[in-house]
Amino acid sequence: MKKILLVASPLIFLAGAALASSSDGVVAKYNHNVRVITLENGKSFTVPRDVALPPLQAGDRVSIQLNGERDRVTTVLKPN
Repeated sequence: MKKILLVASPLIFLAGAALASSSDGVVAKYNHNVRVITLENGKSFTVPRDVALPPLQAGDRVSIQLNGERDRVTTVLKPN
């Protein structure tokens, strides 16, 4: 039984990672004071203070990574 649990436990973590999602788009507005990014498609994301942000301005293309529940921004990337 212990062998089955040891083999299955890494699979549980991989399944959680697969549930994480992202939203790609172009920045329409960025409010630096409250850390809210609004994309041209109308979606807005509040970025927690513990998440590093690249310098952003309207017109920048970004990829916003979300946690598995899709309720918290985990990473903001500016692809080249």
